[in-house]
Amino acid sequence: MPEPGPTACKRILLGAALMTASLLATTAQAGQQIHVYAAASLTDAMDALASRYEKRHENIDIVPVYASSSTVARQIAHGAPADIYFSANEKWMNWLSEQGVPLSDRADLLNNRLALIAPKDSEVAPFTPDARHPLAVKLHDGDRLAVGDPDHVPAGIYAKQSLKSLGEWEALMPRLARANDVRAALALVERGEVPMGIVYATDAQASDGVKTLGYFPADSHSSITYPVALVGEHSDDAARAFRQWLAGSDAATIFKRFGFQPVAPSGS
Repeated sequence: MPEPGPTACKRILLGAALMTASLLATTAQAGQQIHVYAAASLTDAMDALASRYEKRHENIDIVPVYASSSTVARQIAHGAPADIYFSANEKWMNWLSEQGVPLSDRADLLNNRLALIAPKDSEVAPFTPDARHPLAVKLHDGDRLAVGDPDHVPAGIYAKQSLKSLGEWEALMPRLARANDVRAALALVERGEVPMGIVYATDAQASDGVKTLGYFPADSHSSITYPVALVGEHSDDAARAFRQWLAGSDAATIFKRFGFQPVAPSGS
């Protein structure tokens, strides 16, 4: 087969140059990605935050990954390319650090409440689940209560604490419909597969398919706190800037819109 002549070589080189330029342009257009691994309960708020931030920083692409705090923590521990971890409790943030994953710029950003929900068309009247109003008597024979799995899902862990505090854990434990994360528990109630469920107040607010029956007493469980941190030994400037923005007033306004309670900065 004859070798290409000078003109053909020039065309090949020009084509390669054009292809390289095209790839570079595509990369520049896509922008720098920031991977945020976050608790499922943050889905709606984080989507809104990402949209706002990307509009102001056209070269930045926020890539969120949502699941139970335990699931995303394990993914990060196994090498998932996270730049930021946003947990729904302290336990899994501490666990991730104990696995040897470098974390920096850690802070508690948000608080939440634990809510009892029912399908929107439920005839159950609102009540405060407490020692005077036991939850078990509201369930009929064969009914189950949707929760995030108390063995690892933060919302389920808080629910277990509260039910134990109210003296209902032993009676309700065999009747739990355990879900992989709090949004899965919410979905069970939305679809009417169970008559009631325990989720965060923010999850109840986000759904048109459920109604809030009441809130669990704040002193019946640990404070529901959302810590955030940068992941890795050498966080880049883009990830660090976004992490700082999440703690600012613009982000706080969005968090409040979705029902979260921003934690006041230390010393304020």
